[in-house]
Amino acid sequence: MIVVSDTSPITNLAAVGHLELLQQLYGQIVIPPAVYRELTTAGETIPGYKEVQTFDWITVQPVNDSELVASLLEQLDEGEAEAIALAVEQQADWLLIDEELGRQFAEAYQIRFTGILGVLIEAKHRGLIAQVKVVLDDLITNAEFWVSERLYRRVLQTVGE
Repeated sequence: MIVVSDTSPITNLAAVGHLELLQQLYGQIVIPPAVYRELTTAGETIPGYKEVQTFDWITVQPVNDSELVASLLEQLDEGEAEAIALAVEQQADWLLIDEELGRQFAEAYQIRFTGILGVLIEAKHRGLIAQVKVVLDDLITNAEFWVSERLYRRVLQTVGE
Protein backbone atom coordinates (compact mmCIF):
# COMPACT_ATOMS: atom_id res chain seq x y z
CA MET A 1 0.00 0.00 0.00
CA ILE A 2 1.30 3.44 -0.92
CA VAL A 3 0.29 6.25 1.43
CA VAL A 4 1.51 9.82 0.92
CA SER A 5 1.11 12.38 3.68
CA ASP A 6 0.94 16.13 3.85
CA THR A 7 2.31 17.92 6.92
CA SER A 8 -0.86 18.34 8.99
CA PRO A 9 -1.62 14.67 9.79
CA ILE A 10 1.96 14.07 10.91
CA THR A 11 2.45 17.18 13.01
CA ASN A 12 -0.96 17.06 14.66
CA LEU A 13 -0.85 13.35 15.51
CA ALA A 14 2.71 13.78 16.81
CA ALA A 15 1.54 16.69 18.97
CA VAL A 16 -0.88 14.41 20.83
CA GLY A 17 1.33 11.32 20.96
CA HIS A 18 -0.53 9.27 18.36
CA LEU A 19 1.72 9.39 15.30
CA GLU A 20 2.16 5.61 15.55
CA LEU A 21 -1.45 5.22 14.35
CA LEU A 22 -0.22 5.98 10.83
CA GLN A 23 2.22 3.07 10.94
CA GLN A 24 -0.35 0.77 12.52
CA LEU A 25 -2.94 1.59 9.85
CA TYR A 26 -0.78 1.98 6.74
CA GLY A 27 2.70 0.56 7.38
CA GLN A 28 4.92 2.95 5.42
CA ILE A 29 4.23 6.66 5.00
CA VAL A 30 5.84 8.55 2.12
CA ILE A 31 6.36 12.30 2.28
CA PRO A 32 7.71 14.70 -0.34
CA PRO A 33 10.74 16.90 0.39
CA ALA A 34 8.58 20.00 1.03
CA VAL A 35 6.72 18.22 3.83
CA TYR A 36 10.04 17.09 5.31
CA ARG A 37 11.28 20.68 5.22
CA GLU A 38 8.07 22.00 6.79
CA LEU A 39 8.53 19.56 9.66
CA THR A 40 12.26 20.08 10.20
CA THR A 41 13.39 23.61 9.29
CA ALA A 42 11.69 25.36 12.22
CA GLY A 43 13.50 23.16 14.72
CA GLU A 44 12.54 20.88 17.56
CA THR A 45 9.48 22.90 18.56
CA ILE A 46 7.48 21.44 15.65
CA PRO A 47 5.72 18.18 16.57
CA GLY A 48 7.01 15.47 14.26
CA TYR A 49 10.44 17.10 13.90
CA LYS A 50 12.34 14.23 15.45
CA GLU A 51 10.05 11.49 14.21
CA VAL A 52 10.37 12.24 10.47
CA GLN A 53 14.12 12.12 10.88
CA THR A 54 14.28 8.89 12.88
CA PHE A 55 11.28 6.67 12.15
CA ASP A 56 12.20 4.24 9.38
CA TRP A 57 8.54 3.88 8.34
CA ILE A 58 8.41 7.53 7.23
CA THR A 59 10.39 7.97 4.02
CA VAL A 60 11.08 10.99 1.84
CA GLN A 61 10.46 10.53 -1.87
CA PRO A 62 11.32 13.25 -4.42
CA VAL A 63 8.67 14.53 -6.79
CA ASN A 64 9.58 14.29 -10.47
CA ASP A 65 6.72 16.21 -12.08
CA SER A 66 7.86 19.79 -11.49
CA GLU A 67 5.24 21.11 -13.94
CA LEU A 68 2.42 19.62 -11.88
CA VAL A 69 3.95 21.01 -8.68
CA ALA A 70 4.29 24.47 -10.28
CA SER A 71 0.66 24.35 -11.40
CA LEU A 72 -0.55 23.34 -7.93
CA LEU A 73 1.60 26.02 -6.28
CA GLU A 74 -0.61 28.63 -7.88
CA GLN A 75 -3.24 27.81 -5.24
CA LEU A 76 -1.66 25.53 -2.64
CA ASP A 77 1.32 25.71 -0.33
CA GLU A 78 4.47 23.80 -1.20
CA GLY A 79 3.81 20.81 1.07
CA GLU A 80 0.29 20.27 -0.23
CA ALA A 81 1.37 20.74 -3.86
CA GLU A 82 4.21 18.24 -3.59
CA ALA A 83 2.11 15.75 -1.60
CA ILE A 84 -0.61 15.76 -4.27
CA ALA A 85 1.92 15.54 -7.12
CA LEU A 86 3.71 12.66 -5.38
CA ALA A 87 0.42 10.85 -4.80
CA VAL A 88 -0.36 11.20 -8.53
CA GLU A 89 3.12 9.98 -9.55
CA GLN A 90 3.14 7.05 -7.14
CA GLN A 91 -0.49 6.14 -7.88
CA ALA A 92 -0.94 6.23 -4.12
CA ASP A 93 -3.68 4.25 -2.44
CA TRP A 94 -4.22 7.12 0.00
CA LEU A 95 -3.27 10.75 0.45
CA LEU A 96 -3.38 12.03 4.04
CA ILE A 97 -4.41 15.68 3.90
CA ASP A 98 -6.62 17.91 6.03
CA GLU A 99 -6.83 21.22 4.20
CA GLU A 100 -10.07 21.67 2.24
CA LEU A 101 -8.55 23.21 -0.90
CA GLY A 102 -5.92 20.46 -1.06
CA ARG A 103 -8.71 17.87 -0.78
CA GLN A 104 -10.50 19.49 -3.70
CA PHE A 105 -7.40 19.14 -5.85
CA ALA A 106 -6.89 15.54 -4.70
CA GLU A 107 -10.46 14.79 -5.71
CA ALA A 108 -9.91 16.43 -9.11
CA TYR A 109 -6.92 14.11 -9.64
CA GLN A 110 -8.99 11.13 -8.45
CA ILE A 111 -6.76 10.50 -5.43
CA ARG A 112 -8.39 8.79 -2.47
CA PHE A 113 -7.77 10.89 0.59
CA THR A 114 -8.46 11.05 4.29
CA GLY A 115 -7.34 13.26 7.12
CA ILE A 116 -6.82 13.08 10.84
CA LEU A 117 -10.50 12.51 11.57
CA GLY A 118 -10.66 9.63 9.11
CA VAL A 119 -7.51 8.18 10.66
CA LEU A 120 -9.09 8.34 14.12
CA ILE A 121 -12.32 6.72 12.92
CA GLU A 122 -10.40 3.89 11.25
CA ALA A 123 -8.17 3.48 14.31
CA LYS A 124 -11.23 3.10 16.53
CA HIS A 125 -12.83 0.58 14.13
CA ARG A 126 -9.62 -1.49 14.20
CA GLY A 127 -9.35 -1.33 17.97
CA LEU A 128 -6.16 0.75 17.96
CA ILE A 129 -7.67 3.43 20.20
CA ALA A 130 -10.40 3.01 22.79
CA GLN A 131 -12.04 6.40 22.25
CA VAL A 132 -11.94 8.95 19.46
CA LYS A 133 -13.31 11.69 21.75
CA VAL A 134 -10.26 11.68 24.03
CA VAL A 135 -7.82 12.01 21.13
CA LEU A 136 -10.02 14.52 19.30
CA ASP A 137 -10.35 16.71 22.39
CA ASP A 138 -6.58 16.53 22.84
CA LEU A 139 -6.07 17.59 19.21
CA ILE A 140 -8.41 20.56 19.65
CA THR A 141 -6.99 21.65 23.00
CA ASN A 142 -3.28 20.94 22.66
CA ALA A 143 -2.58 20.90 18.91
CA GLU A 144 -5.08 23.70 18.17
CA PHE A 145 -6.65 21.52 15.46
CA TRP A 146 -9.87 23.19 14.38
CA VAL A 147 -13.03 21.12 13.99
CA SER A 148 -16.50 22.60 13.62
CA GLU A 149 -19.03 21.63 16.28
CA ARG A 150 -21.15 19.92 13.63
CA LEU A 151 -18.25 17.82 12.35
CA TYR A 152 -17.16 17.04 15.91
CA ARG A 153 -20.61 15.62 16.71
CA ARG A 154 -20.77 13.73 13.41
CA VAL A 155 -17.40 12.04 13.97
CA LEU A 156 -18.35 10.96 17.47
CA GLN A 157 -21.72 9.71 16.25
CA THR A 158 -19.97 7.71 13.51
CA VAL A 159 -17.92 5.83 16.12
CA GLY A 160 -20.76 5.49 18.61
CA GLU A 161 -19.44 7.87 21.23
